[in-house]
Amino acid sequence: MVGIPVLLGDNIAFEEAVVRIAGSAMRMKTNVFKEGLKSNHNPLLTQLLLYTRILMKQVAQTAACNRLHTVEERLSRWLLMCHDRMESDEMLLKQEFICNMLGVRRASVGTAATALQARGVIRYSRGRINILKRRELEASACECYRAVAGESEGHYTEV
Repeated sequence: MVGIPVLLGDNIAFEEAVVRIAGSAMRMKTNVFKEGLKSNHNPLLTQLLLYTRILMKQVAQTAACNRLHTVEERLSRWLLMCHDRMESDEMLLKQEFICNMLGVRRASVGTAATALQARGVIRYSRGRINILKRRELEASACECYRAVAGESEGHYTEV
């Protein structure tokens, strides 16, 4: 979900949402969204608040991860998170974007991706990443992936 500031009572988001992986989305006008949240015992509100809680944990975990873990572990975690949200083993992701997401230089991403590719975990070429061995990618990721992925399983459902 994009627009958590509206859920929390603000009308203006201070962040920018960027979509890098193709998929589907729905859009709703702010006033319609706010009106839909007004009823008592609203299951949509409950689910969105649970989602917000999980998102906050993910942000905190990522901040700690970026400080403590290697680029290869972080790249593995990030690729797994992308893979969890997709219906394909192939992702079109430019190296510059990955650098921004991980907060590292291009050379660092290149080195980490090359190491994963050398072990046959991914195939990486010109902005195209194929996950070849998911279990091995999970083994390459730091514990942060499991901490956040385990938290989100089963906590929110389609409303």
